[in-house]
Amino acid sequence: MTLSISLTVNGKPVTADVEPHILLVQFLRDQLRLTGTHIGCDTAQCGACTVHLDGRAIKSCNILAAQADGLDVTTIEGMSNDGELHPMQAAFKDCHGLQCGFCTPGMVMSASALAAQSPGLTEEDVREQLDGNLCRCTGYHNIVKAVLQGAEAMKASG
Repeated sequence: MTLSISLTVNGKPVTADVEPHILLVQFLRDQLRLTGTHIGCDTAQCGACTVHLDGRAIKSCNILAAQADGLDVTTIEGMSNDGELHPMQAAFKDCHGLQCGFCTPGMVMSASALAAQSPGLTEEDVREQLDGNLCRCTGYHNIVKAVLQGAEAMKASG
């Protein structure tokens, strides 16, 4: 048995048939070939699979694709605009907020949602709010710096 779902992914309408047990992360990667959303732990602990669902950062390994029916999904591939990096992506690049890059898409998605919802972020806010996104390569110093810089750039760009 399959279910027909219709949603918007990165600004484009998508209709697809999915098995009822397919996770959103599997749908994005396997059916839509949006492989920037990473599968890390499969238990909603690491944050590598973070996407925006109707503007909120969610862990896509923790939601069924069918639950996204009728909703708006943004992945890391949908963050840039006409080849120009989103301010948070640019900040991660400028501040060297990545090393191996595995956690980076999820970090950027979480950080951009955080910045959009919480003006006036402090270093403490960033460290507390990103505790659900794990990075094994960095000491988080440059990630925090990138999030703060990206948040300021997001405010400036309106």
